[in-house]
Amino acid sequence: MAVKIIAPGLSTTVQDLGRPGYYHLGIPISGGMDRFALRAANMLVGNDESAAVLEAVFMGPEIEFTTAATVAVTGGELPPKVNGDERPTWEAFPVKAGDKLSFGFLKSGARAYIAVSGGIDVPVKLGSRSTYTLGALGGHEGRALKAGDSLPLGQGGAGKGAVPANLRRGPGNPAELRMLPGLYWHRITAEAGKQFFADTWKVAPEADRIGYRFKGGKALDFVPRTPPFGAGSDPSNIVDACYPYGSVQVPSGTEPIVLHRDAVSGGGYMMLGTIISADMDLIGQLQPHSPARFVEVTLDQALAARHDRQAAIARVRDHLQR
Repeated sequence: MAVKIIAPGLSTTVQDLGRPGYYHLGIPISGGMDRFALRAANMLVGNDESAAVLEAVFMGPEIEFTTAATVAVTGGELPPKVNGDERPTWEAFPVKAGDKLSFGFLKSGARAYIAVSGGIDVPVKLGSRSTYTLGALGGHEGRALKAGDSLPLGQGGAGKGAVPANLRRGPGNPAELRMLPGLYWHRITAEAGKQFFADTWKVAPEADRIGYRFKGGKALDFVPRTPPFGAGSDPSNIVDACYPYGSVQVPSGTEPIVLHRDAVSGGGYMMLGTIISADMDLIGQLQPHSPARFVEVTLDQALAARHDRQAAIARVRDHLQR
């Protein structure tokens, strides 16, 4: 049982929930940029929530099925078509051997998740099937898919209906990204900190699985200092430190960068703070030029948001098990 890639789309990779546990060795977690959508897609086709799916960016692939299966497409609104006939998103639908799955134009969001019953059964590398392209690790030969690729499928289950709109989650307009100020917050002036949260930023064209750059806000003012040995003269430089997943860098104080799934694990830029885990999915659905605001939260608020996000996933799970 397999699916054949006729056309790969713009950038389609195999992803699951990632490979935690190796970040201290410089190997990022990888996995789906929008974990909520990935989980929901797997639930819809009867897979384990951690099964491997296809993550398509901006443009969908064209796929031929060699066996009957159940398919679901979630995340960005990328309309699926079976043999040219449109199917709904966030809903399970059947395909037969010989059917071809293609996609219309992206209507909203940035990334779609294509789950097939049984899951994409590529080899497990360091506990995950996720693709980390910079390290040529995981997925299908450690790279984005190409025309002619054949991907094996596992044993499939049964489809489970649809996820209604009120149970889905996507970024607002502007997107609100909650941030916990970090260890280096003291490096900027109090007025600069207020302005950072007051400004509306826009996603820059440099936005991918490594990180999202934002532009359009006011440059930061730094507290004067004598640069420590090894940090360099730029006020945003520090002596090298570890980067948490979701950390916000502002090189030279001008354009914030939020490190995402395939980011490096350390370097010499100060971290202004960290986007909370509950909002990292939202970033993965932002297109270039989308407006966004950073919202200051406390640790207690971040933990409450994580609880709320887990509850939202549970509501989808409960709905589909009725």
